[in-house]
Formats: sequence, structure tokens, C-alpha cells
Amino acid sequence: MNQSAVTDRTRNTVTYRVTSRNQTSVVLFDSKHSLVCYRAAGERSCFLRKMDGHDFENIQSILNMSDPKDEGILLQHNRTRFYREFLGILGSRKVNYELVGEAVQMLCDQLPMYWVKKSEGPARQRLIYLCIDICFPNNICVSVCFYYLPD
Repeated sequence: MNQSAVTDRTRNTVTYRVTSRNQTSVVLFDSKHSLVCYRAAGERSCFLRKMDGHDFENIQSILNMSDPKDEGILLQHNRTRFYREFLGILGSRKVNYELVGEAVQMLCDQLPMYWVKKSEGPARQRLIYLCIDICFPNNICVSVCFYYLPD
């Protein structure tokens, strides 16, 4: 698995690209609009949620580490803490393109966008959709797993 992070200080964004088995998933943190956008490898849609306090802390740490002239940085860790985050896809709640910033619009490129919400984990009847592992510079890695919520 390969992971890189690209910072854009003018837009207050950090874009993670996670490549595994020749497929790349992208997670965009847009602190200007308080959004996290997920675009999974091979999928024809994007998923959004509002940023929380941990997201702002993690993004601020990488923005502070980066040199304004750098195009991106590769993240590697020794003492890493892992946790899993479950996101339920709200299939009936499409996102309006006018409500998101330019960075999200460019990443999703006219693909349908759906809201997701954090939850405790999938119930037995719910299908796990995909998982993406993201590591932040403060030695915290998150495994983000999606599943559909009944509408």
C-alpha cells in the first residue's frame, strides 16, 4: 500500500491518495468548507461528511508540517495508533454541487455525491461497501469503512 498527501494552503485542503493493488482511493479534507470527501477506487460516486474536531487537528498538523513550496509529502510512521471508523451512506440524500467548494467539485468531477454519517458499526444485515486506510502525521491511522444505511 502506498500513501501520499498533498497540501494546498490557499484552499486549506489536504488530499490523501491511497494506492493498493493498482487502485487509488482519494480522501480530501477541505477545512475551508468543513468537509471530508471520499472517492473510492473504481466507484462512480463520491461521499461527503462534515469535519469534526479530530479532522481539524489532523489536517492542521499536516498543514503546519508542510513547506509552502512542497507539492506533497509522503507519510511514514513508526509508533502508530490505529482505529476504525464506520460511515453509513445515506443513499437518498444527494449533495448539491453548489454547496461544496471547488476542491470537492474537481475531485468528484460531476459524479453523484452522497452524504455519509459516522455510526457505531454495521448491523448484520447491512453490507460493508469498502474500507480505506489513512495515516496522519501524528501517528494515527484510520480505517474508514462504508456501508449503506436503510433509508
